Amino acid sequence: MAKIERAEVFIASPGRNFVTLRITTSDGVTGLGDATLNGRELAVASYLRDHVVPLLIGRDPDRIEDMWQYLYRGAYWRRGPVTMTAIAAVDTALWDIKGKIAGQPVYQLLGGRCRDGVMVYGHASGADVPALIDDVARFRDQGFKAIRAQAAVPEIGGSYGVRKGSVYEPAATSLPDEQPWSTEAYLDFAPTYLEAVRDRFGFDFHLLHDIHHRLSPIEAARFGKSVEDCRLFWMEDPTPAEHQDAFRLIRQHTTTPIAVGEALSSIWDVQHLITEQLIDYVRTTVVHAGGITHLRRIFDLAALYQVRTGSHGATDLSPVTLAAAVHVDLSVPNFGIQEWMPHVPETMEVFRSTVSYSDGMLDVAEAPGLGVEYDEKAADRFPYDPRYLPVARRLDGSVHDW
Repeated sequence: MAKIERAEVFIASPGRNFVTLRITTSDGVTGLGDATLNGRELAVASYLRDHVVPLLIGRDPDRIEDMWQYLYRGAYWRRGPVTMTAIAAVDTALWDIKGKIAGQPVYQLLGGRCRDGVMVYGHASGADVPALIDDVARFRDQGFKAIRAQAAVPEIGGSYGVRKGSVYEPAATSLPDEQPWSTEAYLDFAPTYLEAVRDRFGFDFHLLHDIHHRLSPIEAARFGKSVEDCRLFWMEDPTPAEHQDAFRLIRQHTTTPIAVGEALSSIWDVQHLITEQLIDYVRTTVVHAGGITHLRRIFDLAALYQVRTGSHGATDLSPVTLAAAVHVDLSVPNFGIQEWMPHVPETMEVFRSTVSYSDGMLDVAEAPGLGVEYDEKAADRFPYDPRYLPVARRLDGSVHDW
């Protein structure tokens, strides 16, 4: 019987920082897991190297569920993004190994396909409304059936989701970039550019918008009500999710669908949001919510309450997480949509992935496991580069939710 013989943690920055776990069995089979936590990468790397890797050696790689329970319940200190990201890396790598041993892509081990491909959304943005309109047109030309729209708030300077140059990367500075924010200006402006997008292009595609935790519950309710005629696919993270009852107030005032979950890490974090139908889409991810095993548990709960999936998928999630997400998305009955930002060429020099895009959808090849390989030699050319996510400050200087 094969045992786990080696577990290695790699930190590299091919375009941005990634933490990758590679597990090798005594039979020479390898599996990859993503352990990247944007802006806190080294915390997870240390958790893995110092506290998890020593526990893996000599264990049976086939016992995925048992390993998950061992790492989660056995540690006593539970949940949280660092712990759940580390567990996710191990879990994902073990699913990769199981697929390779079985000679099957992971989605087959999860029950097989429920669909032919995975609908994704693109990320249009602009420094002003004309630039946003041009960017939406660009994504439509690329075949996207769903597009997120974000524009810079005039005269404020600090706006979430607006790309600078050809690549959107918020973690771009060695210390946090402190950006100005005005809720009042945002609430006045954002509905106007979403209306402009609909006026220009109509309703033959899905339109999404990310508020990114910036509003109070009643402000989010006002926003959702003001954009109902735009028929958004969703408004994302309208208010911080720590207080789940806050979403009840939003629900009372608007029919605009709500998506939440990218910053949440366990089924308990989303339990009431799902069971009380306070959200329409759950955005938890493979990498930050305990891996494939735990994410499936969340999605199965969501299916009982007609909540669909919409996993986070920005470029701070490595191609390993993207591949794992697509395998899960293909196999769950309540799939909604998958976020996708293409990785830069430097990233793809290190991660060789079989995930492919065509006509608004992602798919995976029929390769065994996840279909991703890690080029350690290529990674050596891209050393770790400390980067932080921004911090938002109101115009009076006080800290706001970024």
